Amino acid sequence: MFTIVLRRFRSKWKTYKHRFVPWMVFNLSKNEKTLRKVEERSKDKLVPDEEVSRSLLTLFRALLRSHRGPHGHFQKHLPQLKSEEEQFGRDPMCGQDAMLQSLGFCIERKPSTLPFAGTGVLVTRGFVPKGATVAMYPGTVYQPYEPILLQSIRNPFVFRCIDGVLVDGKDKGISRMVFRSCSGRDRIGPFLTSDTSWLTDTPHNPLAVGQYVNNCSNERPANVCYQEYDLPDKFPMELRRYLPNVNYSQDTPRRLRCVVLVSLRDITAGEELFSNYYTIVH
Repeated sequence: MFTIVLRRFRSKWKTYKHRFVPWMVFNLSKNEKTLRKVEERSKDKLVPDEEVSRSLLTLFRALLRSHRGPHGHFQKHLPQLKSEEEQFGRDPMCGQDAMLQSLGFCIERKPSTLPFAGTGVLVTRGFVPKGATVAMYPGTVYQPYEPILLQSIRNPFVFRCIDGVLVDGKDKGISRMVFRSCSGRDRIGPFLTSDTSWLTDTPHNPLAVGQYVNNCSNERPANVCYQEYDLPDKFPMELRRYLPNVNYSQDTPRRLRCVVLVSLRDITAGEELFSNYYTIVH
């Protein structure tokens, strides 16, 4: 009996450890080449925020055009008349095609190339140039003073930013219910301000799979890194429907925190994405 339990524990650990922060930190310290050091919080940017905004706007506009259809004219009050699924369509390939046309590459959730790592994210088509915004980390955004104890239990998808802000990227259980509730709360009349489709297997925004990017190892060095990005106030309202993030509290005084993954080098089709963590050097 004990042998069976131990075997099951080892099997689950092999999958979980690639997102278990203490294990990752310990192993990253053995391979300094895969650990990105940041001298100050203000110097964690690999590419300027303006470049991240440009990439997101390019993709979101392409998604909006693809969801409108070749002949349909977008009406502002359409969300009041149709459900979100009817409004955007059911075909996940339209998002992949829009991504390929606008950004030049496609990424998808696939079985990881790492043994026992479960799900990973691979570049399936096209070419990712160095410095490109390659994925987004979806989820509910918590300020350092907000409660997340229940949501964090058995949750390997909680990302911690440099300033203590947390992003809960789990798409099941309590985390799922919290995100859907906050997303509905923040809706402004007919306008959706966030996207809940990342909670399904077919996200409308194909970038919103960053929580499934596995961490680098001694054998698999990082080819992407995390970068914090605060959404500009001037971000178009009609495009916010594709944002996979929402604030836990409605009265949060700061701009919406998004976490993106930026490529550290050129990445070709067939490669899996592997991330690293930054550490602050005092």
